[in-house]
Amino acid sequence: MSAKLRIISDIHYGDRASAVHRLEQLAPLADDTTSLICNGDTTDTRPEPDHDAVNQRRADLTSFAQAYSTPVQFLTGNHDPDISEVHSLDLAEGQVLLTHGDILYHNIVPWGQDAALADQLVQHFQDELASTQPTFNELLIAHRRAARDIPQRHQADKHGLKYLAGFITDTIWPPTRILRILKAWREFPHRGQKLLQTHRPEARILICGHTHRPGIWRRPNGQILINTGSFCPPSGQLMVDLKEDRLLVRKVLRKQQDYHPGKIVTQFPLTPRKPSVTPSS
Repeated sequence: MSAKLRIISDIHYGDRASAVHRLEQLAPLADDTTSLICNGDTTDTRPEPDHDAVNQRRADLTSFAQAYSTPVQFLTGNHDPDISEVHSLDLAEGQVLLTHGDILYHNIVPWGQDAALADQLVQHFQDELASTQPTFNELLIAHRRAARDIPQRHQADKHGLKYLAGFITDTIWPPTRILRILKAWREFPHRGQKLLQTHRPEARILICGHTHRPGIWRRPNGQILINTGSFCPPSGQLMVDLKEDRLLVRKVLRKQQDYHPGKIVTQFPLTPRKPSVTPSS
């Protein structure tokens, strides 16, 4: 039985680190679902010297979405903050919250070289909000505006060795940056639970990407946090299938160059409902 909704994230199309070199590699994931949702960081639309490259990636995504009868929806992430106007979705009549995940960190990417700049930009845009108690969507918009003002680094470098040097500098050097990554991973479940309690107390499940660490965390209060990982090695990939009465977490299986639905890792019951997908606010 096909899924009503299928969710993947962090494709990073156009980045040398991504294993997705052609969007057609993802076609099998759209074959047996009525809707495919790409939950942020599908590509990189931030400022870079080669504007044509950004436009080409956008055009490739448009062509991919139009090539199949299955609707493809793009949610924003910190790498593609303007790819659409949808930053999150409430699914299964509010039982599930879907968003990219950078909202969990005030400085967007706490392990990155631009963490301090991101922190300042997010605070600046949050200070511009008229409300003293901004909505979840307003906070997401502040994050998106901040991300839009952070230029690409190694992601924009076309030269292989320069890309590698930039990747090391931006991501894993100095060695203390590894500690920041581990700290962000360790804090993810707690931060996700706090997000639900603050902005979606009626929701039971949060689905994110962003940290590139796939996993499932069951919290003592009954809430469930799911991270779908990334298509950038060595991260693994998970996908989420939403059916009428249950949510399935599945492996993403690579056969030669293409990606297919893999085995079911676990599943969670959902209250029977009518199909519903509405933007969060």
